[in-house]
Amino acid sequence: MSTNRLRQLMAQAEIQSFAELSRVAGVSRWQVRQVRQGNIGQMRVENVAKIAHALQLSLSEFLREFTETENSPQGEVTELQQECHRLSQQLQTQQDTLLEQFHQSSLQVLETWLLQWPTAVKATEKNPELPASRLIPLLSPVENLMKQWGVEKIASVGEECPYNPQEHELMEGTAQPGETVRVRYVGYRYQGKLLYRARVSPVSQE
Repeated sequence: MSTNRLRQLMAQAEIQSFAELSRVAGVSRWQVRQVRQGNIGQMRVENVAKIAHALQLSLSEFLREFTETENSPQGEVTELQQECHRLSQQLQTQQDTLLEQFHQSSLQVLETWLLQWPTAVKATEKNPELPASRLIPLLSPVENLMKQWGVEKIASVGEECPYNPQEHELMEGTAQPGETVRVRYVGYRYQGKLLYRARVSPVSQE
């Protein structure tokens, strides 16, 4: 029964064979064989979790699939469920710690901006004639943070470049790929993937 149920779950996850499941999960074929034989109570929780993730299931969902209908000794099942709970708590603690570290590192990069930007905004409210050029340096911490996160600009404002519909969005008029356009609003990539297209206008129609 374990083998049949495992095949059903693999089909749902579009995994074609036990060998592929082993590869996707990052576990040995022996570990997959243990699941097929209904021996998950004897497996390490880390390996069970890897197989569950490969099947697009939570660890608790996977355990329900293979412990409620199998003949594993109750003691082993209970021990595995307790270990599952312990591991889940440990993972949650690690996630919380990583998130806190991420926030702290980001705030360190933004420290200058956090401290000076509110004062700069207040100064512009009192003196609307304050040159904007004096505020631009205060934005450098934000730009540095974007670089650390892998966010990069697509072109610069005012730049003329060949029209690329995969990276550019026309604000007006029409243009064929390769025709010269002018950038009105920059676009962005995140870790090499398109985040926002740059908004452009055809130079020939200005």
